Amino acid sequence: MKHFFILIITLVAFASCKETKTGESTGQPSGRIVYVNTDTLLNNYDLYKDVVKEFQNKQFSLENELQRKGTSFQNEVALFQRRIQAGGMTEGQAQTTQQQLQKKEQDIMLYRDNAANTLAEEQAKKTDDILTKIHDYLAKYNSDDKFDMVIGYSKGGGVMYAKEDLDITSDVLKGLNEEYAASKKDQPAEKADSTASK
Repeated sequence: MKHFFILIITLVAFASCKETKTGESTGQPSGRIVYVNTDTLLNNYDLYKDVVKEFQNKQFSLENELQRKGTSFQNEVALFQRRIQAGGMTEGQAQTTQQQLQKKEQDIMLYRDNAANTLAEEQAKKTDDILTKIHDYLAKYNSDDKFDMVIGYSKGGGVMYAKEDLDITSDVLKGLNEEYAASKKDQPAEKADSTASK
């Protein structure tokens, strides 16, 4: 009975994919599902590589600035401790200086947290921009409605296997990099135009 039921479902599914005798479809679209290897795409998409490099540089600059502020603060604390040990401060001066140093430490931590949050927000926006560019390009790439769906594939992801002839990664990557290269060429002209108009 179970085998009979599976056979009926298979026949119904097969029949629904066939066109009717008049040449009209049954209403069910019969396109292809293709995929883009997201690991390959991101590792080779020039815009993504530039954004990663930009944020690595910003992170490095932030770390250097925080290290500089931290070293300066530590030097002030060490000077404060030497002055107390040498008896060069009254008790009132020591308390005032200690409060100032505590506030300075709090300001450094607040600066660190704010800078990290700002950097994370910028990174989230850039990531969203990249995903939008990929989506827009895929819509343009599929303007002739060849495909019903383009899915993202990555090793260990939700798709366990896909035929290689369904992989459109190289075409998509080539097109995205060409668009990005063209936009980089247009940017200096746009900047020159905007500064000339000021």
